[in-house]
Amino acid sequence: QVQLVQSGGGLVQPGGSLRLSCSTSELPSDYSDYHAVGWFRQAPGFTREGISCISSSDGTTYYADSVKGRFTISRDSAKDTVYLQMDNLKPADTAVYYCAAARGWCYAGAYALTETYDFWGQGTQVNVSS
Repeated sequence: QVQLVQSGGGLVQPGGSLRLSCSTSELPSDYSDYHAVGWFRQAPGFTREGISCISSSDGTTYYADSVKGRFTISRDSAKDTVYLQMDNLKPADTAVYYCAAARGWCYAGAYALTETYDFWGQGTQVNVSS
């Protein structure tokens, strides 16, 4: 079963930074040239929120308003890894973070929908607290 492998996360104080990683090396070969990787988060009692997406082909990115200007998504094609750099973290950012992959590109609106994606990472906890 294809799974994206995540790393990073942990406990950080408000205003601090963390970087999450998502390995896409196990994606099927027909995803290799054109795929979108999205990041989602889910806090207790809330639905899963799509927060960012990057297209492998051209690096096009999207961000939710809740993270725009604080989070940066990037990719290292040589390492088959997508990163989410999270700066100026707030307690409201506390959640389990997931990466996900879909064939094709990121599209406005659709990138934030869970049903857009075919494969998911295992999730990683991010806690922002003093």
